[in-house]
Amino acid sequence: MCAMAETGGVREVKSAGRTVELLELLAARGEQPARLRELAEELRVPRSSMYALLKTLIDRGWVRTDVTGSLYGIGIRALLTGTSYLDSDPRVRAARPYLDEASDALGETIHLARLDGGDVVYLATRESHEYLRPFSRVGRRLPAHVGALGKALLAERIDGELPLTGEELAPMTPNTHRTRVALVADLARVRERGHAVDREEGVVGIVGFGFALRYDVPAVDAISCSVPTARLAEGREERIVGVMREIRAKIEAVVPRGAGTGPQWRP
Repeated sequence: MCAMAETGGVREVKSAGRTVELLELLAARGEQPARLRELAEELRVPRSSMYALLKTLIDRGWVRTDVTGSLYGIGIRALLTGTSYLDSDPRVRAARPYLDEASDALGETIHLARLDGGDVVYLATRESHEYLRPFSRVGRRLPAHVGALGKALLAERIDGELPLTGEELAPMTPNTHRTRVALVADLARVRERGHAVDREEGVVGIVGFGFALRYDVPAVDAISCSVPTARLAEGREERIVGVMREIRAKIEAVVPRGAGTGPQWRP
């Protein structure tokens, strides 16, 4: 019988929880593979148990190892599952043509993301026609307080319900809000103008404009347009905001609140 623990009145299967924790840990390391000792110490499990779990996941394609069998990383099954999530999500499918429309109209980088705890997770990206990055952001996470997407979504929540821990915030650039007080003041301005602005808070040299999609209350999805500061000529910001407001309205019109023929998934 699997060992179980009580968590909030619901019995958790420890082996399942440990598997998820391992996969999340490997995914978070990105290009940095891990050794058995590191994984065992991080998750506080015996090396023998960790090795057995790794071997099982390698056999099933969820974890990969190098030719020496001493380094471990996330496996291809994680990609297939993530792709299935995107393909099966009706809101992502509904938004895609409008992301294309925004990309065609503006020629800048367009994002769709979802709030997950204190982070935003990128669900779709249309790269700039001028400024191409060497990797896709889909599946990547970013702390919600550092970018236009996250701030647009945090502004949909009252200050006492923000998914943040503590009063100090981790900076990513010199322009990132470093305190909850500064962030809350910015979120008030987001509510006033109806969209979020990220002026080099997440990436130096990039300005972002974020718009919450209000088919959920509070919103969990948002779209944004990211622009290099060098291309923010006079009138450009107004043009971007105008187009993105129209795109938001079009997406919200095809994903009305509470509608849909499939399951109504929790965020």
